[in-house]
Amino acid sequence: MSKADDLYINMCKEILEHGYSTEGEKVRPKWEDGSFAYTMKRFGIVNRYNLQEEFPAITLRKTYIRSAIDEILWIWQKKSNNIKDLKSGVWDEWADEDGSIGKAYGYQLGVKHKYKEGEFDQVDRVIYDLKNNPYSRRIMTNIYVHKDLSEMNLYPCAYSMTFNVTGDKLNAILNQRSQDVLAAGNWNVVQYAALLMMIAQVTGFKPGELVHVIADAHIYDRHIPIIEELIKRETYPAPKVTLNPDVKDFYDFTVDDFKIENYKTGEQIKNIPIAV
Repeated sequence: MSKADDLYINMCKEILEHGYSTEGEKVRPKWEDGSFAYTMKRFGIVNRYNLQEEFPAITLRKTYIRSAIDEILWIWQKKSNNIKDLKSGVWDEWADEDGSIGKAYGYQLGVKHKYKEGEFDQVDRVIYDLKNNPYSRRIMTNIYVHKDLSEMNLYPCAYSMTFNVTGDKLNAILNQRSQDVLAAGNWNVVQYAALLMMIAQVTGFKPGELVHVIADAHIYDRHIPIIEELIKRETYPAPKVTLNPDVKDFYDFTVDDFKIENYKTGEQIKNIPIAV
């Protein structure tokens, strides 16, 4: 069993056994048939992943690691808000006829801000500080920008990263306001672990700990039986994921710079109903 499996199973059990049911409450999401999508939810889930021990991909089912990395590069490297720059179709339902998701995600990271050291967008500011002020306690990004929310087709779920150097290791906290534990439970962990690996490499550090803080971790009512079956499955050791050591510039990374070995998993779950 990977440590990511253990954390995922424990999180699901915590929600199912000690969570709060929103059934009958005033909720926004609906299923495709128009009925309200209720959840079992738990407030304030915190999971810690040590990247020196393993790459945090679950083995209960397959997480599409390369697609997750492609998405994080779309947001953090391309700083794009257009699905035409993304290989997967996970954002299709939130895009307009031109492919835009509005002033969301990558758009916010690409906005330049003035500092006494010069003009930077949020990504370049992180890289600058890690190279020049690595022990600063102010190295962070935030894409939940209130003045632009009305022009976002989807409010950001994973919205903030705080970077912190300890010795020769780069650690980070990922803050997420909301997570659909079945549909995206390991997806965000995998992509931000990959991001931490890339940022660490180009700034001269080893990847350390990723702390994932979820304000509202929930399992939708129609997902409960699927989750109950999933967490009873056999598990396997975590895959080995390594990064091309020759890449020294964050903007030179591609999905192909990640080598994924020995990723054995349970059967994928297909056609998961998604509440919108």
